[in-house]
Amino acid sequence: VQLQAYGGGLVQAGDSLRLSCVVSGSSFSRYCMGWFRQAPGKEREFVATISRSFDLTSYASSVKGRFTISRDNAKNTVYLQMTSLTPEDTADYSCAARIAPSLRNYYTNPESYNYWGQGTEVTVSS
Repeated sequence: VQLQAYGGGLVQAGDSLRLSCVVSGSSFSRYCMGWFRQAPGKEREFVATISRSFDLTSYASSVKGRFTISRDNAKNTVYLQMTSLTPEDTADYSCAARIAPSLRNYYTNPESYNYWGQGTEVTVSS
């Protein structure tokens, strides 16, 4: 399983950005997907997660109301729509996947994920 995230870039505070993560191989619908980020000098932190099929989601409190995670099982892709970006959102954003035993499971702990993609850098200038 390979994950490839893209869509990062340099934006100004208040702007929006959409990240995408494409998962190679079959069985994408079996995976719970998550987005995590790591800012320079900080530990990796949870951003958002989405369940296999029922689109149950969970967000970090710091992004709730501004970020939206979604998935397109037909395209093997998970998205992270980010709005009202602030300099505090500057980080390397990575997507992660794990096979979930049920349609309703989602996970916020990075240790729960088996597969990780390389990150995409998001820089928000003030």
